[in-house]
Amino acid sequence: MKKALITGITGQDGSYLAELLLEKGYEVHGIIRRASTFNTDRIDHIYQDPHDKGTRLKLHYGDLTDGSRMASLVREIAPDEIYNLGAQSHVRVSFDQPIDTMDIVGMGTGMLLEALRDGQQILGKQIRYYQASSSEMFGKVQEVPQTEKTPFYPRSPYGCAKVFAHWLTINYRESYDIHASCGILFNHESPRRGETFVTRKITRAVGRIKLGMQDKLYLGNLDAQRDWGYAGDYVDAMWRMVQQDQPDDYVVSTGKMISVREFCRLSFEHLGLNYEDYIEIDPRYFRPAEVEQLLGDCTKAKEKLGWEATTSVEQLAAMMVDQDLEIARREKTLRDAGHELPASSGHDQ
Repeated sequence: MKKALITGITGQDGSYLAELLLEKGYEVHGIIRRASTFNTDRIDHIYQDPHDKGTRLKLHYGDLTDGSRMASLVREIAPDEIYNLGAQSHVRVSFDQPIDTMDIVGMGTGMLLEALRDGQQILGKQIRYYQASSSEMFGKVQEVPQTEKTPFYPRSPYGCAKVFAHWLTINYRESYDIHASCGILFNHESPRRGETFVTRKITRAVGRIKLGMQDKLYLGNLDAQRDWGYAGDYVDAMWRMVQQDQPDDYVVSTGKMISVREFCRLSFEHLGLNYEDYIEIDPRYFRPAEVEQLLGDCTKAKEKLGWEATTSVEQLAAMMVDQDLEIARREKTLRDAGHELPASSGHDQ
């Protein structure tokens, strides 16, 4: 049985990847940060699976910035594959917390790569590695669409940290003959997306507005354009990269770009609403340096990995709205029964 170690397992991508690997018969180990409250909602259902009961999913406390802990975990678990998905991944927040973002995303990757290099020597086995790179590395894009050869021009502390982590991974691959691949993933969403990310903020508001629980949705730049895909599709690309005979770097995208405004239209229209009646612009949500458009060319992934996106942005928006409408219904039932709920004005960031 293969063993995989996932950092960021409690996040959107980590939860989908854990499901995929368990379906493929892996024993999955995840690293979670110690906190006063549990943050395992996205993977709790795996423990409730009568066919698993947590026997093949094991969680370990750790922090990417703690190099000694990463090294001991790699030696203890002896994984065949490591997927580095852990990050402070909110671009806007990275302007408010740049040092924390750079530490986790940049130095955390270095700590993990060193733990892998040390682990391979001690364990006497190859450990394959996946690095979660990001389309935010392209930032102020130098060409459209973006490929694996497009120069990087990051426009946020998050993007800068990801560029560092990306090149560090390549350096370790070339210096120490490590099987390390980078997936340059464009925006990917799902019903498990955090509620502070713009797509989920939109679909969450749509459900609440439909039921009369919210009046307005406050957003920033509606004209920013993104290549949006489904996270459930994208974790399959991660796994395929790690299975290749030779490590390499791949753009993972849909090849279709729409604006935030268009995503709003799709989401509101799914429930018969006109987005223009409910959205207001709030300057607080503008980035200090904006990324205007991201569009990926995933030809290499199609040709070498046999991968392509199977979920359209229209299907994605509908999927997310449907879930958030159900969440809003449950909230309304609780509210009508006299339970207090956190107030929401659509200003949540």
